[in-house]
Order: sequence, then C-alpha cells, then structure tokens
Amino acid sequence: MAEAHQAVGFRTSLTSDGAEVELSAPVLQEIYLSGLRSWKRHLSRFWNDFLTGVFPASPLSWLFLFSAIQLAWFLQLDPSLGLMEKIKELLPDWGGQHHGLRGVLAAALFASCLWGTLIFTLHVALRLLLSYHGWLLEPHGAMSSPTKTWLALVRIFSGRHPMLFSYQRSLPRQPVPSVQDTVRKYLESVRPVLSDEDFDWTAVLAQEFLRLQASLLQWYLRLKSWWASNYVSDWWEEFVYLRSRNPLMVNSNYYMMDFLYVTPTPLQAARAGNAVHALLLYRHRLNRQEIPPTLLMGMRPLCSAQYEKIFNTTRIPGVQKDYIRHLHDSQHVAVFHRGRFFRVGTHSRNSLLSPRALEQQFQRILDDPSPACPHEEHLAALTAAPRGTWAQVRRSLKTQAAEALEAVEGAAFFVSLDAEPAGLTREDPAASLDAYAHALLAGRGHDRWFDKSFTLIVFSNGKLGLSVEHSWADCPISGHMWEFTLATECFQLGYSTDGHCKGHLDPTLPRPQRLQWDLPDQDRGQFCLTYESAMTRLFLEGRTETVRSCTREACNFVRAMEDKEKTDPQCLALFRVAVDKHQALLKAAMSGQGVDRHLFALYVVSRFLHLQSPFLTQVHSEQWQLSTSQIPVQQMHLFDVYNYPDYVSSGGGFGPADDHGYGVSYIFMGDDMITFHISSKKSSTKTDSHRLGQHIEDALLDVASLFQAGQHFKRRFRGSGKEDSRHRCGFLSRQTGASKTSMTSTYF
Repeated sequence: MAEAHQAVGFRTSLTSDGAEVELSAPVLQEIYLSGLRSWKRHLSRFWNDFLTGVFPASPLSWLFLFSAIQLAWFLQLDPSLGLMEKIKELLPDWGGQHHGLRGVLAAALFASCLWGTLIFTLHVALRLLLSYHGWLLEPHGAMSSPTKTWLALVRIFSGRHPMLFSYQRSLPRQPVPSVQDTVRKYLESVRPVLSDEDFDWTAVLAQEFLRLQASLLQWYLRLKSWWASNYVSDWWEEFVYLRSRNPLMVNSNYYMMDFLYVTPTPLQAARAGNAVHALLLYRHRLNRQEIPPTLLMGMRPLCSAQYEKIFNTTRIPGVQKDYIRHLHDSQHVAVFHRGRFFRVGTHSRNSLLSPRALEQQFQRILDDPSPACPHEEHLAALTAAPRGTWAQVRRSLKTQAAEALEAVEGAAFFVSLDAEPAGLTREDPAASLDAYAHALLAGRGHDRWFDKSFTLIVFSNGKLGLSVEHSWADCPISGHMWEFTLATECFQLGYSTDGHCKGHLDPTLPRPQRLQWDLPDQDRGQFCLTYESAMTRLFLEGRTETVRSCTREACNFVRAMEDKEKTDPQCLALFRVAVDKHQALLKAAMSGQGVDRHLFALYVVSRFLHLQSPFLTQVHSEQWQLSTSQIPVQQMHLFDVYNYPDYVSSGGGFGPADDHGYGVSYIFMGDDMITFHISSKKSSTKTDSHRLGQHIEDALLDVASLFQAGQHFKRRFRGSGKEDSRHRCGFLSRQTGASKTSMTSTYF
C-alpha cells in the first residue's frame, strides 16, 4: 500500500551524505546492533514477557508443581532422584533450626528448574510445529493427513486462553530464501513488462550478481537471521520509512473510512466522545493483553509485535533520520479545531472519562469562540513538509513552545474536529466519496498532525475517519483497532434518542486546556509492475512482502479478454490459470519465500560492504506504477452484514507510489460488496482515478459474465470515460463474485 512509495524512494535515503557516513560502519556491527535492539525490546516488557514467556503454562502451574514435590517429600518419596539433596548441600548452613527451610528452598529451586525445562520444551515443540507451512500450500477446502496431525498437535501444545503476546516466543524466525530462487522469481516477475532485449540484459546482470556477490551477501543475511529476531524488518522500518526525507502526507500515510451508508449520530461532539472512549477501551484491553492473538484457520498465530505502538506514539523528525517515540502511557488527547490546539484529559481519578463527559469536553471546544493565534492555524502543515525541513523548524519550536509541543507529541492520539461535513451523499455519490477520501488522506494540509501514530477525524455532520502514519505498523493492525472502535461506539456504547452519548454531564470537569504557541515568523497503454502487499506475520516481527501480481498468466488473461475471437470458456480457463498463479505467489510471500524483501536486504548489505551490484541497483530503481492493497476484515463477529447491511465500513486508501501511477485499495465486506479507493496525482497527465474506477467496474462485469453471473452484478457509483483496459492487470485475479461495488477517486 503506501509502503510502495517508500520502497521506491528508499534508495535515495542510502545515498545522502549523512546516510553514507552511517553506512560506513562494518556490516557485522550493524548486525550486532540489530540483535541488540531485538533483546532490548524484550527486556522493556519484562513482566508481560514473563507472563507470555511461560505460556502455555502459567505461574499457577509452578505452584502446583512445587506443592506436588513437597507432598512427595512428605511421603518420603524423592521425585528429584537425589538432586534436591545435592541442592541442599550447596545452600548455606544457617544452623540446625533452619534445616526445614533449606529443604523448602531446595524443593523450590528444583521445581523452578523442572518447570523451566518443561516450558522450554513446550516452546521448542510449538516453534517446530509452527514452522510447518504445508497447510498453506494445500488446495482450499482440502486437508492432508499430515496437516490434520499437525493441527491436532498445535492445539495440544498451544494451551488455553492465550494473551495477545503469548505466542511471541514460539513463532519461528523468518527464513532467508535461497538467493538463486529469489533471482529466478524476480526474472519471472519482470518478464511480462520488459522487451526481449531488456530482459536478456537483466538476466545477464542477474547471473553476474549470482556469480560475484550473492554468496557473500547471503552469508551476512543468514548470520543476521540467526542473531536478530527478523533478518529484514528492522532495516525495512529504518531505510524505507525513517530515513525517507519525503513528506508523510500522501507519500506514507493512509486513511480509513466510517460506515459508508450510516452515521449513528449527526452530533459531532457526541460521535467524538463515543469514538475516543471506544479507542481508549481498546488501549486498555491492549495494555492488559486481553485482545486475543490473530489466528489463521483458528489455530495458526500471527506475530503481535506491531500492536505495541498503536497509542502514545509519535514519529519524531530528524535531519537525516526520524525515530519513533513511544510512551508507556498518556492520559490526554490533543485536539485541533479551527486552527486552535487543545489538551483534553481522558481520565478522572484514575478512571476513564465516560463518553458523555468526553462529549461535554469536545462540545466546549466547538463552542469556544476564541480565534487562532498568529501562525497557529497552519502550524500542523510543518508535519506535512519534507522531513529535514520539519526537523530544523522543530528545534526552534521545541525551544519556544516546548510545553505545547509535548502536549501534542505526548498525547495518546490526535483528534481533528473538522468544520465541514463529509461522507456519501445521494445527490452526488461519486463526488462526495472523492471529497471524503481526500479529506481523510490530506485534509487541508494543516489540520492533521501527520507525525502521530493516527489522527481521529470527526466531521461536522458526525462522520468519522482515520489518518494513519505508516512506519510504526501495517494496515491490518490499525484496521483491527478501527473495527473494534466502530462496533463498540455504535453497537455497545450507543446513543440516546436525541443523538447524545448515554450518561450524564459532569459539571466538575475542568475545561479543555488551550495550548499556547510562541511561534517564529517562518513557514498508458501497457502492462506495468504491480505492487500488492502481503503480510509475513506468520514469523516473529514479520511485516510485509510484495506480491508481484502482474504475471504472464494475468497478462495472457487480459489479452484474451480483449481478443474478440476468444470464447468465454477459453477466457475462463486463462482466468483460472491466472488465479492459481496469483495464489501461489501470495502463499510464497506469506511463507517467507517472496522476492522483494530478500533483494532489499541483500541491497542493504551490499551498501554496508561498499559492493557495487548493477543487478541490485537496477532492481531498486524500478517504479511501481500500480500499487494495490487489501484491507482485511478481521473481526466479522462484531458486525451483522446480513441483517444490518448498511453498517459496514468502506475501508480506506493511500496515495500512489509513482508520480504517474495509481494507489488502489480494496476491501471485501461480507459476500456481496467490494469497495475500491483509487488515488492519483493531479500533476500527472497520464492518470485519471475516475476513469480507472470505471475500467475496474467494467472488468469485474466482464469476469462475472464468464461465470454467467453478470445479471447479478450491480454497479453503484460509475464514473465516466472511454473504454480502456490497460490497467486491469493486477486486479482481475482477485475480484469476482460481488453484487455491489463502490468507488472513491482522489487526486492530489
């Protein structure tokens, strides 16, 4: 998704003067530091790591084991086979009157050693079981005997009632693929988009790379995979995100939408009160690890590491490199309204404010007639500036307005109370959805604090949305939080008949604090490479991998659909081949056998070693003209899409990865609805989001007709434009079987 733009631009972050100085450090030192960062993360959560580290056992199981040993000792049985006597001999002699105490201590030490050994054995067994990926490669609906046996063993060793981080110590590490396989897959992926001459030249470069540099670079990656938690994720975060000097707005952030057809209340303050309360309830569950870990097929856990930085997190700009600042706790939110900043407390007497009390505070802000101070109204535009520029200005800002800046950066999250309405309108659905998407992704450029982990946006008519910074986590994490928020604030918290939050006002609450700033006076016709993100959270600290979905099989299908001499059965056969190829690529990416992250890590190592590889340089100069991503629905139990079909979210979107490309996000909600979000830049004369949206709808209808289901496929919001199927590749292998589509098209 938005990471595709960062992936394209990360090469420049390795070639600036400052970055070159840092990359002159020995590669072994960098690998050592990667491992050190992994261990520090574990030590920072010692108690939670203890509780999750003993899973699937529990502290109570140690007490049970100790009691059993004491009982056996009382019955003159020695389950330790003489070890406890040896331990007693090693303990200090405190005199005869303490002989019984030495026995108890010896039993406790033996019980602890035995308990730890059993837990270690369970962890090793579960990690070995979770390293099996045969189930992922089997046809849908089929399960072999080995997989059934594996499933039974996983359930036995997984324990009961896992906490969010319970499986972290049992997840396998992401494997380093064979460099020969990676290069082979890469060449296969670029074959449809290169001429014969260009492909032959690329193949020569690839063979030269395999012969001269690949084995050395691969050795360093294998060393890092053994020492650090993940051989690629920390470098991906640093070089693709934190070292990028591009503005965050559009280039890195992405957005999420509210319910498409329903707004639970038209009262802006009430919607904000319920939404903020629901978000803080999610944070409370997160802190207590009461959020169950995500399980594929109901039993294969995914890595939960990215959940740690949802709240209380800010990306701090630096001249050469940003860093992520995460606080243990924060009891306020920062609020922006009509050019003014406020600090709103979220707790009273160590308890969370009620939704009605939060509504009261937000209404006080809306009713406040005071004007914005000079330069205050457009201050947040600095967070949308190039990162180096913002870093330099922030230094003076931190000196002259330190308290106000800390109130914003130290907040649980940022809230923007917009003065305009947003959302779908019946009068002009296409234009209203476009404006809604644009407001969420960019706003006015100065009414979002893009550095915060996320900004909650509440429009004047009660519509909601999120703007999310990308470096701290990937879309499924914020999507999980957003699903919980929408379901909780609408179905559990609810609203009174007059639209207000339920509960009573609290006249004793102090008014929101207005922040004071002392500010200075500054202020196409062809196939293309297609980026589709896939998660790698099957592995410890895994993030994403790229599915290169513009395959020869997909191209053959698109050409067949444009060939009037091809029959429907022929097209359908090619469609199934394209789908099978796409599924194989997706499964390979999920199981750690993708192309791009391996090549990325090889490129980083080559820069550390100052090795020039024309092949790797060419690979990382490619432009992703089409970037796609699916927002997964992870908590369907929170929504009843059959009885309440209007209470569905329309997902979210992101900006294009290339100046002359498209960013396409899509979400499946239930069995009969797909929502697309399409973005492109106004500065480009080669792209048109509305036009592409119509092509996608037409392509979906064409595919549906192959299954003789065209009469069941209804289009909702169609744009205008002439027929042009150039950009179909990359979608067609995934979009079938829906009866509704909706489109948002955004220009920048």
